[in-house]
Amino acid sequence: MVKRFLISCGIAFAALTAKATPDDSIKVVKGQVSDYYITVTQDRIVKGHVLDTNRQPLTGATVMFFASPMHNTTAHDGSFAIKGAKNDVHLYVYYPGKKIVNRILALDETDIEVVMEEEVHKATAIRRPAQATRWYDPQAPLSRTFCNPMNISYNFEPFNNNVRPNGSFRSSADPMAVEYKGEYFLFSTNQGGFHYSKNLVDWDFVPAGFQRKPTDDDQCAPAAYVSGDTLFYTGSTYEGLAVWYSTHPKTGRFKRAIEKNVLPTWDPCMFLDDDGRLYMYYGSSNEYPLKAVELDRNDFYPISKIHDVMMLRPEEHGWERFGMNNDDEVTLRPFTEGAYMTKHNGKYYFQYGAPGTEFKVYADGVYVSDSPLGPFVYQKHNPMCYKPGGYVQGAGHGGTFCDVKGNYWHVATCMLSLKYKFERRIGLYPVAFDKDGVMYSSTAFGDYPNWAAPMDVKNPAERFTGWMLLSYGKPVEVSSTDSIHAASNLTDESMRTYWAARSGNPGEWAGIDLGSTKNVRAVQLNFYDHKAVQYNRAMDIYHQYRIFASEDGKEWTLVIDKSDSDKDCPHDYIELNEPLRARYLKYENVHMPTGNVALSGFRVFGNGDGDVPQAVKGLTVKRDRKDRRNALISWQPEASAYGYNIYYGTAEGKMYNAITVLGQTEYDFRGLDADTDYYFTIEALNENGRSPLCKTTKN
Repeated sequence: MVKRFLISCGIAFAALTAKATPDDSIKVVKGQVSDYYITVTQDRIVKGHVLDTNRQPLTGATVMFFASPMHNTTAHDGSFAIKGAKNDVHLYVYYPGKKIVNRILALDETDIEVVMEEEVHKATAIRRPAQATRWYDPQAPLSRTFCNPMNISYNFEPFNNNVRPNGSFRSSADPMAVEYKGEYFLFSTNQGGFHYSKNLVDWDFVPAGFQRKPTDDDQCAPAAYVSGDTLFYTGSTYEGLAVWYSTHPKTGRFKRAIEKNVLPTWDPCMFLDDDGRLYMYYGSSNEYPLKAVELDRNDFYPISKIHDVMMLRPEEHGWERFGMNNDDEVTLRPFTEGAYMTKHNGKYYFQYGAPGTEFKVYADGVYVSDSPLGPFVYQKHNPMCYKPGGYVQGAGHGGTFCDVKGNYWHVATCMLSLKYKFERRIGLYPVAFDKDGVMYSSTAFGDYPNWAAPMDVKNPAERFTGWMLLSYGKPVEVSSTDSIHAASNLTDESMRTYWAARSGNPGEWAGIDLGSTKNVRAVQLNFYDHKAVQYNRAMDIYHQYRIFASEDGKEWTLVIDKSDSDKDCPHDYIELNEPLRARYLKYENVHMPTGNVALSGFRVFGNGDGDVPQAVKGLTVKRDRKDRRNALISWQPEASAYGYNIYYGTAEGKMYNAITVLGQTEYDFRGLDADTDYYFTIEALNENGRSPLCKTTKN
């Protein structure tokens, strides 16, 4: 092909975008406008006639190539001739009162006949009001309980981070939260804004992005603090980043307090002490310690020495070791990150994450000091927030805040790491300080229904509602299955496996048989991003569905109707208004925001009608004599149990940490501190409740 050079002051071209070689182009010079190139393609003509079923010509039918500007209108004899690119093969024909024709042509098919059938168009309602039932009213849902992972609108990763074989994915991590004017504001990595809530159950999103370049993070591991009526906000940087402020943050509008931070502060925490002095804690490394420095409140300039706070000591602290089960001391040294400060009763509790965000053992530890700049001492009870087992795993790099009733909470990063190591979620856990000033959290039932902030509960363990898991391992039937993503994944209690349907169409469904009639109190649907094509945020991301129940599998009753919801709810949790007696539950899709219908968990909570388990017998803890960071924990099976909670701690009354084990009777524990003696106990779990704790053992 010969290149042609055109000079014009006002030339307009309509060009197709078919495949072309670099030589298939025209250079255009347009007055004072920069030069540009237009692709030139080889054309072909498709001609023919459009007829009705009586073989009468249809005049004025529109013939188009799909996804192309090319079109033609039929003449009085129904004839047409349409020009297209050589690879235009999808023909689209429209005529009023006829069924639209979609026809795929062969590459050599250039003379065709189109016959159009009659169609009576029936308007369908785009939106129908969802029905209220005895168990759920979409206009007034209960907001007393919550269930991890947090049901927030996790952002889809940007395109430059998101090219994965199985489609795009959501993520957020590195959370922190503050109470501001009676509400709770949640900030986390790369959300293009933040979430807020009045009750820690129902979260709304505020767009407030600060991304400057496509390759930049929006805000990675952000920091925020409140001073009077003003909320201050910044993010991680090695190059200097603004500190923003707002007195009306829900508008999404912020002003700059300063143009750039002076220090290269990654994973920052800004802490305003009650004497009015401001401190910054920061760092993320497997080579260098986390840091602390005092800042001038006026311009955020450092005014003290930079202090080393702590560095990981995995040789002593087993839970700080690298690896999915603290079992990799070869690949890399573990990472410490996520500095956070909480002050309680005059003590400064410095929190940090370890050993890596992609592991189920990701946790937050604590050092304590009488001064905001240290020196800090390792708390004997560590990690402070720890959740290596169950449906939700990992509880690291988080932040602690106090609610309006004086109760403490910890938001933390949960591992998913299925499509990508930085695919993560966020969990919320109650926190307290015991009479000796020990900071601890309760995660034993951290992925079960818990009483939320409106309930004034002082003992974190009493946040658990007592509603047990009814769906674990139960048989499932589905409308269709895509590839290896089997129906059984819906009830295996793993967030890293999922069921996927062959489409995202309305009517795809999944049903669970609970085995017998149970008292159902709550349901959690954990959607997954299978073959998703969304990148970053959009304003039309939402889930719609219905849930039906039956006692015999034949007669079905509508229980939950979210068929007109406009909420993005990737981990939707619904507490029922009253107990539901049911054996069978069925989810029916109405709308998926992107990709195929996919769920990593169809979780059902409530109670059966039987007895709670008997106390576990034979608890044995064998501490490794060569490496006291490790222990093999075993016990005798309890016949009616589906799982167990192992509790351990540094004293009989301080067994605060828990490890959930499902379907096994031993656990390879590698998270102990070498120079510490521990106390252990265990409880069995079944659908009716919890067993008494067994006799404590020390090792």
